[in-house]
Amino acid sequence: MANACGVDFGTSNSTVGWVRPGQPTLLPLEDGKATLPSVVFFNADDEQVRYGRAALADYLEGYDGRLMRSLKSLLGTSLMDGQTEVGGRALPFRQLLGYFIGEVKRRAEREAGRPFERAVFGRPVYFVDDDPDADGLAEDTLADIARSVGFAEIGFQYEPIAAAFDYESRIEREELVLIADIGGGTSDFSLVRLGPARASRLDRRDDILATGGVHIGGTDFDKYLSLASVMPLLGHGSALVSGAAVPSSYYFNLATWHTINQAYTRKNIAQLADLVRDAAEPDKLKRLQRLIDDRAGHWLAMRVEEAKIGLSDTPEVALDLDRLDPPELLRVHRDLFTASIAGMIDSVGATVQRLLDEAGIAPERVDTVFFTGGSSGVASLRERIAAIVPDARRVEGDLFGSIGAGLAIDAARKFG
Repeated sequence: MANACGVDFGTSNSTVGWVRPGQPTLLPLEDGKATLPSVVFFNADDEQVRYGRAALADYLEGYDGRLMRSLKSLLGTSLMDGQTEVGGRALPFRQLLGYFIGEVKRRAEREAGRPFERAVFGRPVYFVDDDPDADGLAEDTLADIARSVGFAEIGFQYEPIAAAFDYESRIEREELVLIADIGGGTSDFSLVRLGPARASRLDRRDDILATGGVHIGGTDFDKYLSLASVMPLLGHGSALVSGAAVPSSYYFNLATWHTINQAYTRKNIAQLADLVRDAAEPDKLKRLQRLIDDRAGHWLAMRVEEAKIGLSDTPEVALDLDRLDPPELLRVHRDLFTASIAGMIDSVGATVQRLLDEAGIAPERVDTVFFTGGSSGVASLRERIAAIVPDARRVEGDLFGSIGAGLAIDAARKFG
């Protein structure tokens, strides 16, 4: 058995892998499942902190409290050194991430029946685009938080490289593979030579031809689908009597997972009351008011996320917005979703093309595209990548588990 584990602290879901001969690599973290949604709920009614699916269940059942999701998105931002209010007390964001990562560690150790003091953590190719100093600070911050919860020795590995190691454990011949890891917060890519003869090498630098990424992921797709489909029902894009546009900040906050709670501040609520009086379409703003009064922003974001997932398999979904006042059954077509994220898909495509150019690899030389990450099912994204490497076969890994399993393989190599 390996001495160390691999930790995939994800924007949407987290996993822990541990190499054990003859046994599954991923450790169950909640209800027998390997994934733990990266969610914390401070339940004010029973003064408990809930995590994962239990946190979401408490929130949806209507318990009073504070829900926090997409915690990883805070890394590399100015918010990381700030704090938020929970139960009338200030809670530093660093401590919030420590709560969650510490809980992941405790659950993994309980399942493994042993402590973990060494770990390889996954990281995106870029926590922050085009800012090496901020990117390095984000990794250092994550390392500091990991040490604060009991990890004495920490390594890092790019998430798409970890996914490559997982895929390599299942192939029988050498391949040139484009790893496409589309997660909740980032889209990361690696071009890697993989094969049974290479798998035992400790130094794989010569096998990694290029890495690249862009800070675009599933939560961004959620955001722009929400702005295009749902937020107009609440007044997004409408005007005041004066002809000025209703400020978009309310809608952007509600459509962005890690800023939803900013919509509930006293200042925002007071400003919104003034806007209702001056609105050309006051009924829409009143609907927004009632949503905020009910603190239903996370519920709405979950409904939009469900629509996004559904549009991966079907051209149209019916979105039941039963908690709006009045309720709404909204039909959302894939064409609207595709149009709303077109600019981001262009950026992802440019990132893949740049990766091939930097490696000096012609597209026809790529044998396989290996898709992983919970957002890799978006149809327009897959089509764009397929158009760049049209001769490559497409393979889908464990969308939520490939990175954790690959990190476990890397941890066993690095720490024994």
